[in-house]
Amino acid sequence: MTRKIKILIGITLIIMVLTVILTITFSEKGTLRSVRSEKELMRLANNNSYSDRKEWIAFILGMPFSFLDVIDSFTPVRNSAIYDDYSFRSDNSSSGFNPSEFSSDSEVNESSLKGNNSKNTKDYSKTNIQVENVDEADITKTDGDYIYSISETDVIITNVKDPSNIKIDAKITSTIEEIPEDLMLYNNKLAVIYTNYNSRGYTYNNNSNTIVRIYDIDDRTRPREMKNFELHETYYTSRCINNELYIISSGKLREENKKIDRKYNEDREEKEIPLKNIKYLKNVETKNQTLIAAVDLNDLEKEIDLSSFLVDVSNAYVSENNIYLLDQGYNYDDEYKITDIFGLKGVFGIFDDDDFRSTIETEIYKFEISNNGKVSYSTHTKIEGQTINQYSLDEKDGHLRIALYDTREGTRVAIFNDNLKQIGITGYVAKGEKMYSSRFMGDKVYLVTFKTMDPLFVIDLSDESKPRVLGELKIPGYSTYLHPYDEDHIIGIGMQTEETVNKNMYGRITSTTSRITGMKMALFDVSDVRSPRQISETVIGDNRTTSAILTNPKALLFSKEKQLIAIPVNNYDEDFKLNSSTSSYSEMINSYKNYNKTRVGEGYFVYNINLEEGFKLKGVITHKTAEKNNNNKYYYSYMTSKLLRGLYIDNNLYTVSETAIKVNNLDDLNLVCELKIKE
Repeated sequence: MTRKIKILIGITLIIMVLTVILTITFSEKGTLRSVRSEKELMRLANNNSYSDRKEWIAFILGMPFSFLDVIDSFTPVRNSAIYDDYSFRSDNSSSGFNPSEFSSDSEVNESSLKGNNSKNTKDYSKTNIQVENVDEADITKTDGDYIYSISETDVIITNVKDPSNIKIDAKITSTIEEIPEDLMLYNNKLAVIYTNYNSRGYTYNNNSNTIVRIYDIDDRTRPREMKNFELHETYYTSRCINNELYIISSGKLREENKKIDRKYNEDREEKEIPLKNIKYLKNVETKNQTLIAAVDLNDLEKEIDLSSFLVDVSNAYVSENNIYLLDQGYNYDDEYKITDIFGLKGVFGIFDDDDFRSTIETEIYKFEISNNGKVSYSTHTKIEGQTINQYSLDEKDGHLRIALYDTREGTRVAIFNDNLKQIGITGYVAKGEKMYSSRFMGDKVYLVTFKTMDPLFVIDLSDESKPRVLGELKIPGYSTYLHPYDEDHIIGIGMQTEETVNKNMYGRITSTTSRITGMKMALFDVSDVRSPRQISETVIGDNRTTSAILTNPKALLFSKEKQLIAIPVNNYDEDFKLNSSTSSYSEMINSYKNYNKTRVGEGYFVYNINLEEGFKLKGVITHKTAEKNNNNKYYYSYMTSKLLRGLYIDNNLYTVSETAIKVNNLDDLNLVCELKIKE
């Protein structure tokens, strides 16, 4: 055998081995696996899931171990830890702030489930949810006869059958370690979702635990606890579909006694998640897990169905049939081809720092909800860009539509089929601007972006393979939330801004900036999709004014039939500053709370709304709390009222705070009754 033939055979063998390696690597992408041992789980928690494969390949080839790092670069690793401290979470448990003041939730649709299957015939408002028949937890609920609300560490059950004489029927009191975060109401069951800030996980891993207590409230004066369970991760979000309650918790894997903590408690019995119920994807390396618990509210004697998925969550969307969990993080590696490795570029420094381009990617994980309520992993995909909140997603006829933005490229909308294969995608709009809100309505989606002006885009999705921009409207300010008025009109709630053009000494424009001048509600006519127009607006307060509605749409009370729209409004003693370093309005609000900026006023603003007159203020309802000053005299302050929600029952408006519930007539807002919850 000649020397040339030997060399050719050697090269062929090397190519074959490399082909096998790359085939194994890429065939494992997207494959869901169960954890097989405690040792494997520990490796996964330490981001060392590829070590066995590397060692094996290195042994076969006799190559230095470091070379195999090059092989792994074919599968880019995302850094999802970027959102460990600040994420795009969609619920009031995120960011660790008090849900009674603000929440970072986002939901929609005029009504929730009608009476939670109740036989009550009263006309009453429901939680502002996103998807019909998919109920969402909130800090206040009603069934028309009772109001259920959170007041610090207590859950209050208030009898409102007689609006002129409302009274507290029961209080569910918890310890100072257990803080009630959310309530879910289904028939005569009340689920209270707590965060336990005194858990071992919180102490050592900066995580909290999720505790769920489910009460039988057939007798509202004596709620009976029927079931409880505790998950060793932080509460993220929840939904109720038919009789199934879904609790999603997410956080870092916790190590205890050199093992990963798999414990959870159910009905005061300590249990462990079976290793086979802990799933992971080969190409996703993370120290986080997400727990999905399913509870049958019609049969509380059944054990909860609990699974663990080793993925991080920064956004979630739930339809009637599917749960979509999103992980948004930076991707620091480019995907390289074989020609890049062995070509001139590879030889002369493909791995130079200049070749790395960080991009934000969104991983989308789809979980199917079966007829018996069980949740199972379906598939996943990824796409460049990031979402804002759950309103960035929508499902129609089993197809997922998603709005994403990249501050360099702009905003676009993508459509996926039921296997998460991309069907169509728009081009980018509003380059260099951040998306502030999005709303899917039928075959259209409405987007709001902002830099110094507010473009409202209308995009047609009727041809899923070719979605396209139909129209655009530019106005001062921006909307952080869009709410349907009807098929041809949409309400935008956000901030009014004033644009400033900056010029140099030669009169040339150097930049444009903007400053907030107040809150704004606007009504848009989108019947002519190619030319949307604003038909009414109202500006509230000044540059110190804000509202829970801007970060949590559940704070909205709206009824087209009653021509009613109402929101809580409060002020701060310092101006808000919106600048290029502020990524979002939510971040700005959180920074004010974190630095203890003083809140100086709060009230519930009630408006008439219709297409002819637009917005017309009916009045403002306040919850004043008497406090003592240094001279032992009482004065009224809005500081401690923490006005939570407004709701209507028949023709009465109920405003709920942590300290009181007021009843006002909807027609003239005259006071009907007031109940003190706390002095």
